[in-house]
Amino acid sequence: MGVGPDKIRVEDDQRKLYDLIWKRTIASQMAAARLERTAVDITSPDGQVGFRANGQVVLFDGYLKVYDQGRDDRQDGDEDEEGRLPQLMQGEALDKGAVTPDQHFTQPPPRYTEATLVKRMEELGIGRPSTYASILTTIVDREYVRKDKNRLFPEDKGRLVTAFLSNFFHRYVEYDFTADLEAELDDVSAGDRDYKDVLTRFWRDFSAAVAETADLRIGEVLEKLDEFLAPHLYPARADGSDPRVCPTCGSGRLHLKTARSGGAFIGCGNYPECRYTRPLAGDAESVASDGRILGQDENGVEISLRAGRFGPYVQRGEASEANPKPDRASLPKGWTPDGLTLERALALLSLPREVGKHPEDGVLVEAGIGRFGPYVKHGSVYANIPDVEEVFTIGMNRAMEVLAQKATRGGRAAPAGPLRTLGAHPDGGEVQVMPGKYGPYVKWEKVNATLPKGVEPEAVTLEEALVLISEKAGKSGGKKKAAPKRAAAPKAAVAKKAAPKKAAAKKAPAKKVAAKA
Repeated sequence: MGVGPDKIRVEDDQRKLYDLIWKRTIASQMAAARLERTAVDITSPDGQVGFRANGQVVLFDGYLKVYDQGRDDRQDGDEDEEGRLPQLMQGEALDKGAVTPDQHFTQPPPRYTEATLVKRMEELGIGRPSTYASILTTIVDREYVRKDKNRLFPEDKGRLVTAFLSNFFHRYVEYDFTADLEAELDDVSAGDRDYKDVLTRFWRDFSAAVAETADLRIGEVLEKLDEFLAPHLYPARADGSDPRVCPTCGSGRLHLKTARSGGAFIGCGNYPECRYTRPLAGDAESVASDGRILGQDENGVEISLRAGRFGPYVQRGEASEANPKPDRASLPKGWTPDGLTLERALALLSLPREVGKHPEDGVLVEAGIGRFGPYVKHGSVYANIPDVEEVFTIGMNRAMEVLAQKATRGGRAAPAGPLRTLGAHPDGGEVQVMPGKYGPYVKWEKVNATLPKGVEPEAVTLEEALVLISEKAGKSGGKKKAAPKRAAAPKAAVAKKAAPKKAAAKKAPAKKVAAKA
């Protein structure tokens, strides 16, 4: 049974698809369009106001009469394609339709993400698909950059490394050098180039570059890095003053310095008269060098937030002759100066925090923040905990779990105590029963004797232990006395007598025998 055209129902999406196919098919058979790129300057009659428009003028429509890809997603009534200009003549008078004030600001290029960085390396010919993942992992693990919302932000360590390489190993951080070397390695992999030639040429030039930097003094290096990083280290101040003038003494100039621990910081050139320091990051100036008062503790002593060479820290009171080193605590990673409160500052200054006494040996268990992050401590055993906030809340059960995990991973544990003390040895010193990796044993000074199978540590007596120790000491014996030197003389004499007899037959072997003897 046929269906008339008036009875056919076509969905809107189907109609749009048919229309798109029809237009693309017809346009593919039409002539190409001709466009002319044009810049139009429009000025007021008095010449005081001028505008410039950059765009394209259509000289011949061609296939655009039927199909324009730029219009696919526009609704009816929308403006024509952006950048399309009408036909204009030199000196033509224009009628003002409307004036729309619109302010624009130049935006910096967006930060790299992992995907855009890989794309950029591909464009430059740096790296290969098998190396991109390791490159990205390395720069994050070494803290050259940090990831924030999937974007990569340079860290101070990365800036310093880049500045050093750019100034003293410029050739080896150029894009074309890396790309050319990658191409040579591809040739080596394909068998078209000898790897020894590539390595020889590279090492000859690189060793020469290293030799040029061998005699550099640290002062020369710091001066170069200070100059290279000046826009980052000394950002412009809001009041327009010199950003390199020390904010504390007002006369010294700020310079890049290094500490004995290897860290870099900004310090005043008038040291030691002026002890102003701050981290490398330019925004660290948000913490005043003379401190920001957070409040007072229970004794009325002021708690302040300060900026130091290794970052912001909190301090209790002021340094004085009676108290030259007041309590201080650095802000842990993830804490910002703006979000710091008096309560959190007091909690930092109270570390290490007592968790309680260990239920097995009664030794105090503490929680704190150290050089390698937050930890719990039992005797001489330290075990890291993942979250810094847990330092202030961790209880004994959780602490026992963390310590047990450290022992399971093979961490150093506290020495095990004796199971029993049997008594005194006749020659002095205690005889003890100790737990061991391969079973219990008795110990006296440096002699360890394993208990026989079937003998329980709780049942062994002092007499039995003394027999085991005596047998063990007898087997090991101790160091044997060295033989008298004169005992070696007969052997040497025999050798000398034997030598002439063998020399009668063959002199050379006789000399060898004598020398060997």
